[in-house]
Amino acid sequence: MANTILVGAQWGDEGKGKVVDMLTDRASAVVRFQGGHNAGHTLIIGDKKTILRLIPSGIMHKDVICYIGNGVVLSVPDLLREIDKLEASGIEVANRLKVSEACPVILPYHTALDAAREAKRGDAKIGTTGKGIGPAYEDKVARRALRVQDLKHPARFAEKLRDLLALHNHVLTEVLGSRQLGFPPALQAYVSDGAIAFQPVYDEAMRHAQWLEPMIADVSRELNDAHAQGQNLLFEGAQGTLLDVDHGTYPFVTSSNCVAGNAAAGSGVGPGLLHYVLGITKAYCTRVGGGPFPTELEWEKEGTPGWHMSTVGAERGTTTGRARRCGWFDAALLKRSAQVNG
Repeated sequence: MANTILVGAQWGDEGKGKVVDMLTDRASAVVRFQGGHNAGHTLIIGDKKTILRLIPSGIMHKDVICYIGNGVVLSVPDLLREIDKLEASGIEVANRLKVSEACPVILPYHTALDAAREAKRGDAKIGTTGKGIGPAYEDKVARRALRVQDLKHPARFAEKLRDLLALHNHVLTEVLGSRQLGFPPALQAYVSDGAIAFQPVYDEAMRHAQWLEPMIADVSRELNDAHAQGQNLLFEGAQGTLLDVDHGTYPFVTSSNCVAGNAAAGSGVGPGLLHYVLGITKAYCTRVGGGPFPTELEWEKEGTPGWHMSTVGAERGTTTGRARRCGWFDAALLKRSAQVNG
C-alpha cells in the first residue's frame, strides 16, 4: 500500500474509523494531522465498542506506531484520559504514540471562550462542540499559542501563560460578560473572581507534562525516516471536507483544514510522499450543529425517511451525543469534495 490519506467526503461521521482500522493491516504507522478532541472515531471490534478522539484509530493494532501531527490542537488531559482508558482495556499505548512538539495546547481559557461565545450568540450560534478548538487555533494563527514543547520549559510556560490569561480574561469578562453568563461546570476548578486563574491551570499543565514528555517527538523527522525505510504511512483526517475552514459551509465549519492537502502541512511531510487519496462517504448525509444542509429531511418525526435514517443509523454525535441532522445523499456536494481533495 502506498502512503494514503483518508478523509471524510461529507460533513464527517462517514465511518472513517472503521476504514482506517481495515487499512491499518497494511500500514506501519497511522498519522492524525488536524482537528482536536472534538472529533470522534468509533470502532467496533467483535462485541467491543471503542471511541477515539485524539489517538489515531491504528492504535488498536499492536505493531503500529501512531502519530499526532503538528496540525492537531491538543488537550493534554483528554489525551491522557484516552490513554488510560485504552491501557486499562489491555491495549499498549504510551510506547507506541508519538506527539508532535509543535502541537498547540488547548487550555481551560480556550474552553471558556468557546462556551461564552456560543452563549453570547444565542440563536445565531454556530453549534461548536464547546471543546475550545476554535480559540486554540486562533492563538496558533496569532503566533501566541503555548505548544507542547513549551511544557518542557516551566518558566517560559508560566510567563506566556500569564500574558495569555491577561488577554483572554479581559475578553471573557469585559467583552463576553462571563460573570453574568457563568462558566461550564467542568471549568469551575479553574475560576477565580469570574476569570480563569493562573495557578490551577499552571499546576495541572506541569503535572501532565511529566506524563506526556516521553511521547513528545519530532514527528516530521520520524515520518520522513519511516518513509525512507520503506514503511507505509496512513494519514487519518478528522471531521469532513464540508467542515473545512476554507472549503466547507463557512462559517458553519470547524477551525482547521480537513481536506487531503493538509496532510502534508499538518504532519511535516512533503506532498511528494502522499500517493493516494481515499474519500469516505455514506449513502445519505448527516451533519451535527448548525449550517446549510440542502438535502435535509424531517428527521425528528417518527415514521419519516429522515427519522428512519436517524434511528437505524444510530445517528448521534460521538463527542457531543447530539442527534445528527439527516438527509438524502447529495451528489453535487460529493463532486465538489472529490475535486478539492484530488
